[in-house]
Amino acid sequence: QVQLVESGGGLVQTGGSLRLSCAASGSGFSINVMGWYRQAPGKQRELVATITSGGTTNYADSVKGRFTISRDNAKNTVYLQMNSLNVEDTAVYYCKAEGYRSGWFQGFWGQGTQVTVSS
Repeated sequence: QVQLVESGGGLVQTGGSLRLSCAASGSGFSINVMGWYRQAPGKQRELVATITSGGTTNYADSVKGRFTISRDNAKNTVYLQMNSLNVEDTAVYYCKAEGYRSGWFQGFWGQGTQVTVSS
């Protein structure tokens, strides 16, 4: 069983910052990519940022220059530093880990953490 546990969400004012963390656990899971996605009310889940085991990052245009994704491979943990937050960033943020387990490429999701930005 692979589990992803997220933390760090909360309520912040416009212009503020938050740092999300996501720790993956589970035997036999070799993680390739970890990432953050978000889903606002009434909208589809969208990619925020991803990072490979080698450190290659990818960001949604809407967060470039404001959010930074990083990763501690030894701890199977991914972080999302969010600065200059605005109300459009309000959403449930989900962590995702993708990699090989039992010979198959699989993806696992966290339970989500709420981020609310007030004006």
